[in-house]
Amino acid sequence: MREPWPLVALRSSAMRALRDPGPLAVSLGFYAIVATVLATLWRIAATAHGGAIVGYSSAQFVWYIYTSEAAVSALNPRQIELTGDDIASGAVAVELLRPASVVGMRIASELGRSLPRLFACIATGAVLATLSAGAAPRPAAALLAVPSLVLAVACNLAAQHAFAGAAFWIRDARSTWFLYQKLVFILGGMLMPLQVLPGWLHALAGALPFMAMAYAPARLASGHLDPQLLVVQLAWLAVLAGAAAAVFGAGERRLQVVGG
Repeated sequence: MREPWPLVALRSSAMRALRDPGPLAVSLGFYAIVATVLATLWRIAATAHGGAIVGYSSAQFVWYIYTSEAAVSALNPRQIELTGDDIASGAVAVELLRPASVVGMRIASELGRSLPRLFACIATGAVLATLSAGAAPRPAAALLAVPSLVLAVACNLAAQHAFAGAAFWIRDARSTWFLYQKLVFILGGMLMPLQVLPGWLHALAGALPFMAMAYAPARLASGHLDPQLLVVQLAWLAVLAGAAAAVFGAGERRLQVVGG
């Protein structure tokens, strides 16, 4: 029985990433430094405020930050820009000649490339968090954070391709990449738990897809046993994948009309 093409793309990309350990080591080192600095800052802040802020103890902040940073560090930070460049250069137009879904193939390939980095970050983050703050506050919740991290990366990739599809019309996705990155940092909960935000902004962030990209797994890893977060992530993944497919489909139709 022939293996489905998304699995082929995912596996081959993962194997290529594993055969080239240099970029993996650089990404891991960057992740360890940034996550450690942020975790230390939040730990100090929580200690200075009586041991907890918005329901997170200093130890929970440590586990939260190492997890939220892992969710984002596993990805190519300039993926939107690179995908936009491929659209503008015509590389995607050539890929459209293939019988397989272009956006589906690209997301599967990027997911495969990201998974080795993700699991390396998970292992490193777990060790560093344990050394600095002790064992995971709630092991059952921490275990759920692992599949949640995979869903977070998948949601992020789908959303990035939906944003990058703007290059079919504007030809330059750099501004789109800058805006998207800031949305994930703040509304996605990468830099801080959403509970830290003002009430109205917290409510807004909870209703947007960015919370599925960092906040959801970090919330679980910090000891909050909220399994419904995985359901929310699955729902957002379906929506974002559909949005990316719709944007690329509209872009393909535009190329056919203008002859690009």
